Amino acid sequence: MTYASDLTHLVLVFEDNRLIGPLYGQFDQHLALIEQKLGVDATARGNQVTIRGSHEAASRARDVLEALYGRLQAGQNITSADVDGAIRMALAVGDQLPLPAIEASSRLQLAAISTRRKTVIARNPAQDAYIRAMDRSTLVFGLGPAGTGKTYLAVAHAAALLERGEVARLVLSRPAVEAGERLGFLPGDMREKIDPYLRPLYDALYDMMPPERVERALASGAIEIAPLAFMRGRTLANAAVILDEAQNTTSMQMKMFLTRLGDGSKMIVTGDPSQIDLPAGQVSGLVEASRILTDTPGVVQVRFTHEDVVRHELVARIVKAYDDDSRERLAARKDKA
Repeated sequence: MTYASDLTHLVLVFEDNRLIGPLYGQFDQHLALIEQKLGVDATARGNQVTIRGSHEAASRARDVLEALYGRLQAGQNITSADVDGAIRMALAVGDQLPLPAIEASSRLQLAAISTRRKTVIARNPAQDAYIRAMDRSTLVFGLGPAGTGKTYLAVAHAAALLERGEVARLVLSRPAVEAGERLGFLPGDMREKIDPYLRPLYDALYDMMPPERVERALASGAIEIAPLAFMRGRTLANAAVILDEAQNTTSMQMKMFLTRLGDGSKMIVTGDPSQIDLPAGQVSGLVEASRILTDTPGVVQVRFTHEDVVRHELVARIVKAYDDDSRERLAARKDKA
């Protein structure tokens, strides 16, 4: 791929004509999205795209197209969501990696997780930082609203570690009691009682690994999916350990879980501090741990916001509306006090 440039426009030439259709999108919808989000004019003629705009905007549009073209060359498919993710990364490339001891990048480089079945690529700076943190840190907290990919990326990372032989097993856990429900009131045996709570972990696993391999690993114990209560008294060595929905842990449960960490293991803790289902007045173990461990070496916390939601864009607006309402009610209570 070659391009010539000046201060006002860039001309990109893509050498593989077979990739032009997927790159531009149906009816050039990918180019239209780049124009809309970055404020440039992108004109396509065959395998050549001319981008006009400010120097900064045109450079970002170039980075987006080059990144997407590279993914197509690697045999990956791209969707409008992938284009939107690449645009988000380009807009935030200056602070792409807001984590200590992680190198900055002057060009658009998207962190990725690869398993035999699928490659997952970061769609925004928070996801990029989260993936890089999981690569480098022993204990990672992913904090933020639903739809930001916290659990999905954690399971993808753990599955990749298992495939590469870097850990011997995966241990995936959730609190088994949520939103006022108790296991004793649910029908069925213990597995039937807890499976509904753990379903998101199963779904992510099956997306990352062939179903038959997941079943074999579950049968052999190489993958264990269990309620948090089953972790008591254990030491988890040479394992990738994930605690999901951690906002619903008590202080004692969180301390118990974190102290299960054994040699050669990694832990990832995910949760949304704004969606706590514990009884009124009970402190969330996730909120407490994130405060206590803020400056602890080896621990990294990545915080997601409504801007990092990668589901339908309406979900991001819903999350923001609820966040705004919570802040307003908190401010009103402070004023009354």
